[in-house]
Amino acid sequence: MGREAVCYDIHLVQALSKPMAISNFEDLLQLAAKQPEPQRMLFVFVEKGPPDDYSADNAVSFRTGSGGTLTPVVCVDKAVADIGSFTSLAKESEATGQHWDIVLVACLAGSNGVAPSASEVDRGLETMVDAVKTGSKLGRFLAFDHRGDPLQITA
Repeated sequence: MGREAVCYDIHLVQALSKPMAISNFEDLLQLAAKQPEPQRMLFVFVEKGPPDDYSADNAVSFRTGSGGTLTPVVCVDKAVADIGSFTSLAKESEATGQHWDIVLVACLAGSNGVAPSASEVDRGLETMVDAVKTGSKLGRFLAFDHRGDPLQITA
């Protein structure tokens, strides 16, 4: 018996309402680069889809791009210095051959001048994937569409 999918509402936003005043991906890169501790950026690329048992209302919101389910398809972490721009990140992701619609982003700080360990990065990515699957606590991640425009996602 399969797990029931979580339906999301997805909306384009003019500016992200985060305490750090991040309004686009480049703001995030600049802020991460200025942090006193080394940062790893965690990315979970997700694909939108219609719910398995969707209603007529669900179908309309999915077709208009504002609703549906999210499925994680690719996870990756990168040092801030290894990311030139959202465009370069998107082009690199296309090389995987995996379609995606939205990328969720989080930053993971190191300590005492040392970047986060591989196990810390893995736990961070697992936490993000679990949040997508369960529909919980997605608000703590930044979300961008395929063009790099910021999104607001609610379960």
